[in-house]
Amino acid sequence: MSDVFDSKAFLKTVTSQPGVYRMYDAGGTVIYVGKAKDLKKRLSSYFRSNLASRKTEALVALIQNIDVTVTHTETEALLLEHNYIKLYQPRYNVLLRDDKSYPFIFLSGDTHPRLAMHRGAKHAKGEYFGPFPNGYAVRETLALLQKIFPVRQCENSVYRNRSRPCLQYQIGRCLGPCVAGLVSEEEYAQQVEYVRLFLAGKDDQVLTQLIARMEKASAALEFEEAARIRDQIQAVRRVTEKQFVSNTGDDLDVIGVAFDAGLACVHVLFIRQGKVLGSRSYFPKVPGGTELGEVVETFVGQFYLQGSQMRTLPSEILLDFNLADKTLLADSLSELAGRRVNVQTKPRGDRARYLKLARTNAATALSTKLSQQSTVSQRLTALATLLKLPEVKRMECFDISHTMGGADRCFLRGVRCERSAAC
Repeated sequence: MSDVFDSKAFLKTVTSQPGVYRMYDAGGTVIYVGKAKDLKKRLSSYFRSNLASRKTEALVALIQNIDVTVTHTETEALLLEHNYIKLYQPRYNVLLRDDKSYPFIFLSGDTHPRLAMHRGAKHAKGEYFGPFPNGYAVRETLALLQKIFPVRQCENSVYRNRSRPCLQYQIGRCLGPCVAGLVSEEEYAQQVEYVRLFLAGKDDQVLTQLIARMEKASAALEFEEAARIRDQIQAVRRVTEKQFVSNTGDDLDVIGVAFDAGLACVHVLFIRQGKVLGSRSYFPKVPGGTELGEVVETFVGQFYLQGSQMRTLPSEILLDFNLADKTLLADSLSELAGRRVNVQTKPRGDRARYLKLARTNAATALSTKLSQQSTVSQRLTALATLLKLPEVKRMECFDISHTMGGADRCFLRGVRCERSAAC
C-alpha cells in the first residue's frame, strides 16, 4: 500500500449509483463510513482543494484505501450505513454509545395473565406496552399498577407451585389466582382488562367501567365492594392527572439537542397515547469539528435504524434541527415500521412546547455532564500535586478487599478503558 492514496485513479472506477463507502487508514482500520445517492459525486467532494472543515481535512489525510458497496436505493444505503457504523465504530463517525434494548411492560397470554418487565425479542405470547426509557421507569409503573389493579406479577414457576396465597395477596397487591376460590375468573379477567386499557392510554374507558360497577354495587347494597371500587377510581384519577400531556392520544418521540465545549447531548422524550412514559439523555461520541446537523442526523439514524436495538417506532418524530435527508429518513423509518412515520422539524402549538421541553432537558443534562467532567479534572490535578507528578494520565485500580479473587479497572484521563499496554 502506497503512502499517498491515488484518488484520481480510484474515482475513475466509482459508479454514480447509490451506496455506502468505507474509508481505511494505513493499518487497515475503518475510520469513516458514509452513504451517498451518487457515490462518484460524493466521494469526489473529499478530494477538492477547498474542503469544508478541518475534520474532513484530517480524515482525508489518513485515507489509504476506500471500498464501496452499491445498493439499489438510498433507503438501502441508509440502513447499510448505520449497520456498518455499528459494526466498525469508526473514529470519524458520530457514535451512539447505547447497546441496550428498551424495556417494555409485558402482559402474558396465560390463563391468569401476569405483568412483567421485558427486554429483547418479543417471542412470548402476550401483549407488549412501551417502550420505556429505562428499567426504573418500568419497575415504577409495575409497582403503581400493582397498587391499583392487583394482577399477579410472580414468575410462572412460583405461580404453579403455590398451595396458599403469598404476602402480596395478604396486603392487597394480588388477587391470588394461584389458589382456587380466592378470586373468580370473571373478576380476574376484568382487572386484566383494566390493566390493558390503562397501559393503552384509555383511562376514560377504565373510569367509565369502574364508575358503572361502583354504582351497581351501591344499588345492590354491597357497600364494601362499592368502597373498594371507589378507592380504585380515585387512584386512577390521581395517576392520570400527573401523567396528562395531550388529549389527542399522540404517539411521538421528541428529540432535543444541546452542544457545548465539543460535547453533545441528545435528549429523547417518549410520549405514548398522549402521556409521557419518560425520557433519556444520550451523549454520542462526537469527533472534533463535526457540525451539529451531522450529529443530529447520525444520532437519529443510529437510534432507530440499527436492527439490534429493538426500537418501537412512534407515528411521529419531532426534531430540534432541520435535516438535509429528512424525507429519506422518514421513508426509511416508514419502510421499517410498515406504516407511515412522520419526521417533523418545525412543529407548532403543543408540539413546539414538547420540543422546547426536550431542548431544555438536553441543556440541563449537558451542563451537569460538563460540571462532572470539570470535577474529575480538578481531582486528577489535586492527585498529581499530592503525588508530585506532572500529570495523572492513567490509573489502574485493584479491588482485593475479599478472599475470593479480585477485580481491576483502568482509567485513561478519567475515562474507563480496557486494561492493556495500549490504553
